[in-house]
Amino acid sequence: MEFKRCKLLNCTIDSLSMNQLLFKLTEGVLLTPNVDHMMTLQEDPEFYRIYQEAEYVVLDSQVIAFVMKYFLRTPVPEKISGSDFFPAFCRYHKDDPEIKIFLLGGKPGAPEKAMENINSRIGHDIIIGAHSPSMGFEKNPDECAVIVDMINSSGATVLAVGVGAPKQEKWIYNYKAMLKGVKIFMGIGATIEFEAGFVERAPSWMSSAGLEWLYRMLQEPGRLWRRYLVRDIPFFWLVFKQKLGKYRNPFA
Repeated sequence: MEFKRCKLLNCTIDSLSMNQLLFKLTEGVLLTPNVDHMMTLQEDPEFYRIYQEAEYVVLDSQVIAFVMKYFLRTPVPEKISGSDFFPAFCRYHKDDPEIKIFLLGGKPGAPEKAMENINSRIGHDIIIGAHSPSMGFEKNPDECAVIVDMINSSGATVLAVGVGAPKQEKWIYNYKAMLKGVKIFMGIGATIEFEAGFVERAPSWMSSAGLEWLYRMLQEPGRLWRRYLVRDIPFFWLVFKQKLGKYRNPFA
C-alpha cells in the first residue's frame, strides 16, 4: 500500500488514515509532530535527524491539519494523535500474541495504572511492563542501562515512551539498537497519564476545533503558557514563508 508524503517546513508528513497506519505499522519508529515539534525542528539538529530517519511521521495537531488543508492546500486524511492512536493500536492487536507492549513514562504510578486500565479494557495482558523513570533519567547512563535491561527482560515487542518531546524521541534513537526484541517504537507524550486517568483529555469538540492546546494550557498554565503563546507562534510566520516559497530549511 503506497501513500503520499506532504512537506511542511523541514518535516515530511505521511498522508495516512488511522486504519492505514494500523495496517502498515509492523516495525519501525512512529513520530507524531505537533506545532511544538515543528518549532524544535527549526533549532535542534539531533531532533531533525531523528525525523529524517523515522519510518512513520503522522500529524498530531488539528491546527496544523487546518493549515495544511486550507492554506497550503496539501491536506492529510486525518489528524492521528498519539492519545488516539495508542488505544486504537491496542484494540487492533488485542488478539495478536506477538504484540507485547512496554510503557515508559508518566508520573510515579501512572504507567502501572495505565497498564491495569488498558489490560482490563482489552481483556488480556497486552501491556506486559511499565516504568516511571526519574526526572532527568536520560542524562544518567546507569539508570538508562537498568531501563534497557528491564525492557529486554520483559519480552516486549513494542515500546511506547511518554516523557515529552524531544526527550522521548531522542531516548528511543539513542537506545533502540540495544532493545533487541522491540520492533515498534512510538513516542506518545501525555497518553500514559491520560490512560491512567491522572490527566483529563480535552472534550472531543475542542480537539476537533483545534483547541486542545487551550484545554491543556488551562490545566497546566505555569508549564505550558510560554510554549503555546510565545514559542509556538512563529510557526505561522514560517508557514507563510513556505507559501511564498521563501522558507529555508536551517539544516539543509
